[in-house]
Amino acid sequence: MLRRGTSVLLRQRDGLRRTISSSASLSSSTDRDIRYIQYSKVPTMHFQPSLPRLPIPKLEDTCRRYLDALRPLLSQDQYQRTEKIVKEFGRSGGDGEVLHSQLVLNDQRNKHTSFISGPWFDMYLADRRSIMLNYNPYVGMQPDPRTNDQADRATNLIYSAVRFRNSLADGKLEPEVYHLNPEKSDTEMFRNVIRFVPSSLSWYAAFLVKAFPLDMSQYSRLFSSTRIPHQHKDELLTFQDSRHVVVLRRGHFYEVEALQRDGLPVPPSVVYSQLVAILNDATPPPEYPLSYLTSLERDKWASARSQLVADPGNASALGKIDSALFVMCLDDNETTVQEQVSHSLLHNWGANRWFDKSFSLIVTKQGMAAVNFEHAWGDGVAILRLVNELYKDTTTTPYIPGGGGGCPFGFAGASPPPPSHGKEGVPLNRLEFKLSEPLKKVIADGRLATEKAANSLSINMLEYHQYGKKYLKKMNLSPDAILQLSLQIAYYRQYKGCVPTYESCSTAAFRHGRTETIRSATMATKACSEAFERSHPADVEAMMKLIKECVVWHSKLVKEAATEEGMVTTPLFEDPAYSYLNHIILSTSTLSSDAVLVGGFAPVTPDGYGVGYGVKDDSLGCHLTTYTTRDGSEYLKHLGQVWTDLYDVMNGKNFKK
Repeated sequence: MLRRGTSVLLRQRDGLRRTISSSASLSSSTDRDIRYIQYSKVPTMHFQPSLPRLPIPKLEDTCRRYLDALRPLLSQDQYQRTEKIVKEFGRSGGDGEVLHSQLVLNDQRNKHTSFISGPWFDMYLADRRSIMLNYNPYVGMQPDPRTNDQADRATNLIYSAVRFRNSLADGKLEPEVYHLNPEKSDTEMFRNVIRFVPSSLSWYAAFLVKAFPLDMSQYSRLFSSTRIPHQHKDELLTFQDSRHVVVLRRGHFYEVEALQRDGLPVPPSVVYSQLVAILNDATPPPEYPLSYLTSLERDKWASARSQLVADPGNASALGKIDSALFVMCLDDNETTVQEQVSHSLLHNWGANRWFDKSFSLIVTKQGMAAVNFEHAWGDGVAILRLVNELYKDTTTTPYIPGGGGGCPFGFAGASPPPPSHGKEGVPLNRLEFKLSEPLKKVIADGRLATEKAANSLSINMLEYHQYGKKYLKKMNLSPDAILQLSLQIAYYRQYKGCVPTYESCSTAAFRHGRTETIRSATMATKACSEAFERSHPADVEAMMKLIKECVVWHSKLVKEAATEEGMVTTPLFEDPAYSYLNHIILSTSTLSSDAVLVGGFAPVTPDGYGVGYGVKDDSLGCHLTTYTTRDGSEYLKHLGQVWTDLYDVMNGKNFKK
């Protein structure tokens, strides 16, 4: 899900189509098929050198958009006061012009990257709050139609992830490209031609046929990467030549080899046997589970880590976690209640997680799979690609047969080993830690604080099946704009007002782009929210006109955000309006993928909402998180009614009568 400091998943806009594995050119070679999830004709980073640089917006556009974002949130007197401050800031010779000149100069000195990249990393890595809830989101995959067995699914996911890693490392993963005219660009002819165009010119050649390559620099930290806590500011580390994953179960850490020395994945039958052995390991959970350390405030975790690594054995074991390709969490939770499952995937009350890893795969006892990821290294573009490829690979060519699937290459055996095999003789490499009394106290105190924070979070979910993407497109209305409008109307009905709202938008079309904010609370949505009150005299024609105005305005905001045509680059002194605008109440994000079942994140402020919404062909959905200051269930009641009222208006019916 997308937000500042929480997920940023690039959405598929109307008319855009994203390259997925079905378009990759695969060899029939068995060795090649075993090693790679894709074998692309076009090298993975082929377009990277020629990607355009992120443009710095004009100062006057920055000021205009800043005032536009504040206007629906402030009283007339407050707005006039802020307007004077902004005019002074943006005048010739004013502070804004000086700061803007400094920004341009700094950008010219760093042409290898984007002007936002450094500050973006600093924003994440310098924040001293816990990354659990404040940053790490989760993305839940659709069920595997072949199996719900935990060991089956975990094995298949590990195997496919290693093959994904190999394709990425060897430049065989299909480049990320948005195709505006797929009939011309998403073709074998295009790939056969574009691969011979020099990388310094390849982006321009793709642009000629309306294909837009996306930045893939974040992929370098997808595997074998972790966040290391330090006092004042954390560090991102990526390790070379990692060949293992770390499996977490019941608070224990196990090293499992996943990549052979020759670069081939470890056979699935071997990985499966290891996982079964781990699931059958009767060792009691540790009294002081190490995983709670990664849910601490960062300075506390940095101090604890320094104490931990003072012991050489601890340092070696911790290095295994840091350098692992990724972490696989095998959960024992029995619940099938979706809200409780979402709690476990988002935070699990700090248990059986290692929040510092670039990403962790999670498989529940019921076979549900998800990804929980650390946010500083990158946004959701790479994670969504990973989820898409893993889901496709594990459900169409599973390597452990599970519910009747076949092993495509024959080396895994006709069926997985019986569960007793793991109990009888498979050796386990459990990582052991020696904890001092002070460290035990840190873990015990951290566990209490983590559970308290997690228990203060509520999750509510809504599914709505009256209409979806197909209907909205038939009505020539942007699905995303309508969903954003509905969130505004629902909040207005609950609180009779408008609040600062964040909608994420990726700037991956530019080199080292991250995300930009769409301020989706506008004067248009405010007017429409007011008109949708039952006491308001607006009729169907008037309400429909306002809906269309909201869609047009939202499309304008999306274009400006995606091309950085108006990013606020500096604070505006001590104006309370600036602080208010950045105290996000509605933090919103969406996903567009058939592989995704659900995804979520916590609010970015204690009195805010974390709104993850989805628009499928024939349905709408919302995953809502709140803390104790907000009533999420009431908000979703309003939202469900808003969706019905919008549907009535779009069909010419006045819901007020």
